Amino acid sequence: MTIAELFERSGIDVTSGITEQKPVDTVVKGVAYDSRKLAAGQVFVAIRGERSNGADFAHQAKSRGAVAVVAECPSPSGFGMPWAEVADARKTLARLAAGFYGEPSNELIVVGTTGTNGKTTTTYLIEGVFEQAGLSCGRISSVSYRVAGIEQSATRTTPESSDLQALLRQMVDRDCQACVMEVSSHALSLSRVDQVAFDAVVFTNLTRDHLDFHGNMSGYFDAKRRLFQMIDGTVPAVINVDDPYGRMLATEVKRSVTYGIDTTADVMPTKMNLSVNGIELDLRTSRGPLHIRSSLLGRGNTYNILAAAAAGAAMDLPFSAIEHGILSVPRVPGRMQLVSGREDAVTVVVDFAHTEDALRSALETARGLTDGRLITVFGCGGERDATKRPLMGAVAGRLSDLVIVTSDNPRSEDPGQIVRDIGLGRGDSTQWLTVLDRTEAINQAIQKARPGDLVVIAGKGHEQHQVIGTKKVPFDDSNVARDALTLRRSGSRVG
Repeated sequence: MTIAELFERSGIDVTSGITEQKPVDTVVKGVAYDSRKLAAGQVFVAIRGERSNGADFAHQAKSRGAVAVVAECPSPSGFGMPWAEVADARKTLARLAAGFYGEPSNELIVVGTTGTNGKTTTTYLIEGVFEQAGLSCGRISSVSYRVAGIEQSATRTTPESSDLQALLRQMVDRDCQACVMEVSSHALSLSRVDQVAFDAVVFTNLTRDHLDFHGNMSGYFDAKRRLFQMIDGTVPAVINVDDPYGRMLATEVKRSVTYGIDTTADVMPTKMNLSVNGIELDLRTSRGPLHIRSSLLGRGNTYNILAAAAAGAAMDLPFSAIEHGILSVPRVPGRMQLVSGREDAVTVVVDFAHTEDALRSALETARGLTDGRLITVFGCGGERDATKRPLMGAVAGRLSDLVIVTSDNPRSEDPGQIVRDIGLGRGDSTQWLTVLDRTEAINQAIQKARPGDLVVIAGKGHEQHQVIGTKKVPFDDSNVARDALTLRRSGSRVG
């Protein structure tokens, strides 16, 4: 399509929006927001970032072969190519991308999952349900993006709008019939999922996180709420009403499908058995009873299973697909992931918990799985909400027998200052150690564990790098833990 056709399809008035009167019948080959990655023939949308304004890179985009620029400011004098001034470049990027890729979400059954904790696991479970229902399903999550069985590493939980629309188009072109995706609060605030037609949406919970970006819990909730304001009254909104924000949200949507354990809901357990072997549930739903089995662990995963079952029931998927789909997900990378084996005298679990509530849930689950001591290895990320650091320290101290505080992704912050913010041992009798080198911290935890103890390594989960300064250093908690377990089995000292 031409520039004029793309702009018209995207709702941009060409006659008033193009400030450089150069012919706009040039063929467009794509939409880009990063001038460094732009290819010849693409429209460059200059979005404002945290540290820079994309409009400052318009000349770079032009030199790389851009055919037009969209920005929130006028064209520089004599720029010499089509330039559209718009009020909101991010919203315009979403419209242009959806227009260029042909509104692919209209050709898929799209389920969006939002909340603080549980998004990833819930997304995997719903994917399993779709697949068991005979619907090829793509997945967009913080772990990876999956299209027609092919996985690629995730660059962020929810991609930028043009990348997202490209992924959705790939799914359609590769014969996917459904897509399940995590929708982050950042994505909602930054218009990344604008122009996505959702067929169901899920709210897991809301606990303290990302306040460095949203300012306060009210702002954080408003961002999550936006997903539910994007849908019409026919779309089911699957909501956890054990969560106070969920109860509030359920009163604001037209078609709520609620789930919970402690609060009366549309989908809730009548029988619940949680053990080291997994989860077994009898569920009551408006369509009849469900019997669920899963190898996932703990009460937190019980909520994720309820969310997936409620979503499947709301979309009229067969009960057999719901039951077998949930059972088909044996684990989720970095989410209460068991990395030790039967040959190990100690149990080691890796979990992505990086908020107070997620850490509490992980440690409460772990406590129920061991008769020995609970050893926790964790840290807090730099350049992120610092107010949660002492809260996470308090949770770790209250629920653990030994805590080893280490470095997470310090970024440009001093790891020692982050540890001081966590506040070791304030008001509890738990034994604390500080080992800033994360490999050494994991090694020491596994070396110090006695037979029957359980070690939780929290914070990074599936991540395969550690951000130190501006560098990404390869690092995988699971691999480091497995190496330490191998040394322990051999009788060698670790560290």
